[in-house]
Amino acid sequence: MLETDAIAAYWNTAAATFDAEPDHGLRSPAVRAAWSARLRNWIPGAGADVLDVGCGTGSLALLLTEHGHRVIGMDLAPAMVAAARRKAGDRMVVADAGAPPVRDGRVDVVLARHLLWTLPNPLAALRRWIRLLRPGGHLVLVEGVWDVPNPGDGPGTPWERGVPATVLADTVAPLVARVHTEHLTDPALWGRVVHDERYVLLAHI
Repeated sequence: MLETDAIAAYWNTAAATFDAEPDHGLRSPAVRAAWSARLRNWIPGAGADVLDVGCGTGSLALLLTEHGHRVIGMDLAPAMVAAARRKAGDRMVVADAGAPPVRDGRVDVVLARHLLWTLPNPLAALRRWIRLLRPGGHLVLVEGVWDVPNPGDGPGTPWERGVPATVLADTVAPLVARVHTEHLTDPALWGRVVHDERYVLLAHI
């Protein structure tokens, strides 16, 4: 399995160009609007405590803050967190997103986008995230199946090329009260037409 320092090193290097991807930097007004609308559907209202695990450069954390939510972002890579702080403020911190240093029952929502494929133990991470949720809370997991291998060195991670929606739903369902998946095929979300599998899984406790 990959060591966390190898993963952090990979994403530190990637931070400088990370926002060049349309769905990372959200620099296009159309892409930004598409993600903003989805987040409003997945996390309606305002005033929720949201933990954005694997926050990257903080683009989604910024949108959620603009929606009126209280957002803490966590990422293993200091360079990513530095960029996130410039966007979304000092509630972006360096920490292991797979095992957040947050007390149980602290948040209403745990958001993870394109993170599970990088984790050495995704099932342990999912269990940990669920423990962080208050009653009535939920996970928002934006995932997919990728055409690229897992970052860093070593033999890879259990889901090194992503995880199909059916597999993730079967993994999460025994841990929660209800699971719902939606496929994310709208090109506006990605700034281009995509042909691989991309989806959101909403899990309610």
